[in-house]
Amino acid sequence: MPGLRLKPPAAVLSALIGLLLTLASPMLQAAENEGARFNRWLQTQWETTLQRDPVLATAIGDPRYNGEWVDTSTAAWRADNRRELQRQLSELRRFNRQRLQGQDRLSYDIYRRDLEEALAAERFPGWMQPLDPRGGMPAFLAQLGSGESLQPFASTRDHDDWLRRLAAAVRQFDGLVANLRAGLAAGVTPPREVMAKVLPQLQALAVDDIEKSLFWQPVKSFADTVPEADRERLRKAYRELLQSQVTPAYRRLHDFLRDEYIPRARRSTAWRDLPQGPAWYRHLVNSSTTTTLTPDAIHATGLREVTRIRAEMEAVRVQVGFSGDLRAFFRHLQDDPRYYHTSAEALLQGYRELQQKINGLLPRLFDIAPKADYVVKEVEAFRAASAAGASYWAPSADGTRPGVFYVNTHNLKAQPIFGMETLSLHEASPGHHFQIAIAQELTSLPAFRRFNTSYVAYDEGWALYAESIGRELGLFTDPYQWFGRLSDEQLRAMRLVVDTGLHHKGWSPQQAIDYMRANAPLADSDIAAEVERYIVNPGQALGYKIGQLRISALRHEAERRLGARFDVKAFHRVVLADGALPMDVLATKVREWIAALSARPAAPPRGSR
Repeated sequence: MPGLRLKPPAAVLSALIGLLLTLASPMLQAAENEGARFNRWLQTQWETTLQRDPVLATAIGDPRYNGEWVDTSTAAWRADNRRELQRQLSELRRFNRQRLQGQDRLSYDIYRRDLEEALAAERFPGWMQPLDPRGGMPAFLAQLGSGESLQPFASTRDHDDWLRRLAAAVRQFDGLVANLRAGLAAGVTPPREVMAKVLPQLQALAVDDIEKSLFWQPVKSFADTVPEADRERLRKAYRELLQSQVTPAYRRLHDFLRDEYIPRARRSTAWRDLPQGPAWYRHLVNSSTTTTLTPDAIHATGLREVTRIRAEMEAVRVQVGFSGDLRAFFRHLQDDPRYYHTSAEALLQGYRELQQKINGLLPRLFDIAPKADYVVKEVEAFRAASAAGASYWAPSADGTRPGVFYVNTHNLKAQPIFGMETLSLHEASPGHHFQIAIAQELTSLPAFRRFNTSYVAYDEGWALYAESIGRELGLFTDPYQWFGRLSDEQLRAMRLVVDTGLHHKGWSPQQAIDYMRANAPLADSDIAAEVERYIVNPGQALGYKIGQLRISALRHEAERRLGARFDVKAFHRVVLADGALPMDVLATKVREWIAALSARPAAPPRGSR
């Protein structure tokens, strides 16, 4: 009869299902085999990565290569690295992407993108600028040797491993000098004034009294697990290595920079002034933001954001009853001692108390959290003068070393009390510590994704987003703390203007300083350090605000499309649960989650039947 639908007999239905499964089985088997083969290949590449970067292995808690160091300063290493990237990309392309499913396909796309970007970067001579006041191998080596960083010193073997690594690393200083000389010849150097700030760092590490050296720290206080019978041998070995190789190497590098390099380094600031400068800067911008945004578009976005945030700052000024204008309010916040701690220990203790407070609030917005904890530490004295106000180091994956929230106590006027809630949210939980530690603990993911910290827009964008949810967590109840949040957001917005201004539009450093001074209550030392950072590390600071804007926009899109179905805890889980991702990949993932939820029947109201 018309309209009458007959159900097939159960036996027929069962047979049809069996036939479909039989037909699908080879395809499913092929996909499963391709995925298994791909993951074995990824694991092999990861082992190669650790062998080629043994300090990375140490950083994630893999002790197998703790005594090794790879000299990356040579032309031979650069050529070998290029061949390695090309080999991996060629082998990757042999996998059938269409046969990969779910996370395997995502891993394929991410790995291919990373390899292609690394090869694209090979055309620019970054190796000619191997150090600056904010970093480089000599400073990093000293951090490792301080005993307060990622290099372990818990056993006799740990000390012997470090002595082997240090002896190998110090030989690279000659390669650094060769690369710096090549940069002088090619006109590829950091600005002269910036490089002059490296000299006091090196001088502090080239002390005559070995027992006052930062490298002597592990010997001053051996761990209880180092037998007394080994300690005298180790002291002798440290003393001999530091006197005969380490201190002379730092001194030679210092003298070379002072006498030969700095007098001949370039005077200009803009990256566009370097050989291939405009193309190089665009590459750095796109790499940092994981977008195709142009410097002009980013500059315009920054101007809009600075104007918006400045208006919100005005609202706080009115709320607290300050009678002067916004510039006067800035000066008031900078000059009044009420807004600053008077000792480094008080500042550190304040952050430790915030750690406990915020940890108690996190379940309001998160149902995902790392198992690893973090500790608050002071930035080492030798690098404090040119280090950022704060930074974060990841915990070891094996759980033996917690994350570290480093606080710079060099200038307490650069660490206002009203900025502490914001800074803690950014550097620790739920910012960097959540994002990085959670990713490391996702053992179902390939290792290259668990330990990926190369996407500035994701890593820093998430940390800045973490600041933006402070009120939802129950923080920023004090209007001054909220002003601190706006001040930090303003810093990230100004970066869009200043970084592109310096390197794309030809701003002078003084223009950048004046712009920042006019739009945020930052200490002059902070502003100088920030501008110096953008000069020597162009593009990197753009990822913060661009990443936060993209993550916030995805949340607003989810709230609008899902309405009552939106769950902020679920959104945070979606953003965090697959490790770091480029912005376009993250957007696709979030939109697929939105679509899947939208397709489900709405839950009935409570009490309905």
